[in-house]
Amino acid sequence: MQGTNRVVVAMSGGVDSSVAAAFLKERGFEVVGISMQLWDYSEGGESGGGATGGSCCSLEDIHDARRVADALEIPFYVVNMERPFLSEVVDYFVKGYMDGETPNPCIKCNEVMKFRLLMRKALELDAGFLATGHYARITVDDGGTYHLLKGLDEGKDQSYFLFTMTQDQMKRVLFPVGGLRKDEVRGYAARLGLRVAEKKDSQEICFIEGSSYTDFVVTRGGGGPGGPITDTSGNVLGSHAGLFRYTIGQRRGLDIRDGRGPYYVVDMDMERNRLVVGSRDELYASGLVARNVNWTGRPMTDGQPLTVKIRYRHPGAGAVLTHLDGGRVKIVFSEPQKAVTPGQAAVFYSGEEVVGGGWIERALR
Repeated sequence: MQGTNRVVVAMSGGVDSSVAAAFLKERGFEVVGISMQLWDYSEGGESGGGATGGSCCSLEDIHDARRVADALEIPFYVVNMERPFLSEVVDYFVKGYMDGETPNPCIKCNEVMKFRLLMRKALELDAGFLATGHYARITVDDGGTYHLLKGLDEGKDQSYFLFTMTQDQMKRVLFPVGGLRKDEVRGYAARLGLRVAEKKDSQEICFIEGSSYTDFVVTRGGGGPGGPITDTSGNVLGSHAGLFRYTIGQRRGLDIRDGRGPYYVVDMDMERNRLVVGSRDELYASGLVARNVNWTGRPMTDGQPLTVKIRYRHPGAGAVLTHLDGGRVKIVFSEPQKAVTPGQAAVFYSGEEVVGGGWIERALR
């Protein structure tokens, strides 16, 4: 492979990607820093229009990344990717809510923006590798198969967001901080005198600023009509203001006053535009069906035991898998799981390894 000593580092302006760049330079790599401008926050700006007044997460983040690159004495570039971000991530996010699902834009951003488009840019720069600040690890066995593993710091592990990775991508990706704890990363940055050493981690959806996600969906997608709230037997208990405003497991904001609660959202009936609520016990599902399944290596076989995470902070549940048609799988849990949410990712683990994952299509009761 050409340029195998050159590595492009996706620099977000945070401490993790900054230390990733420093770590690689210290080990003799030729490091090139790149920040992606993804979202226009300029006054009156329209994302996708090529404006330079804003970014994702913010213009200040790009400034921080540039300052770190200057301190490390590495070249640094900003690439405008607003148009693909709008079509591949933002539109996906809005459509998910309009379809009665709860989308995960961070996974889609990793899949498309980093490991497809930015990887393409890295190869154009004759780099052998793309590096990010993710808390995950990649190993390769004697047979040349790559394995995606959890980050060493269990509390910061981000392997859940990476299940869409392929073998071809993994052989070109580096996760320099995946084998470190967060306090070690901050300590490393402090020793280098990097101003981002104590910078807080980003927690919010990066392209939503100054408004709720519901306001954002209304602005970009038009929202949706109101309709009835029913219990699982079909009894009308109230009315909702649009299914996109709710998610599975939600308790607050239902405005049901029959005195028998508490109620939780257990289903979105898109065909009848009904919000279905039930008791806490009715939140639990025996399994799920996942679509668009990706295997990071060899696909698992029917009946093979695995651990499934149904959201980022989910501890994981024992399960068995059955293949269905059309790139789908059926997952049956060893014990019922709470708030299985369509649109979220179901990620499959074998021990510390991410073996695959897919998008939750529906819960099984």
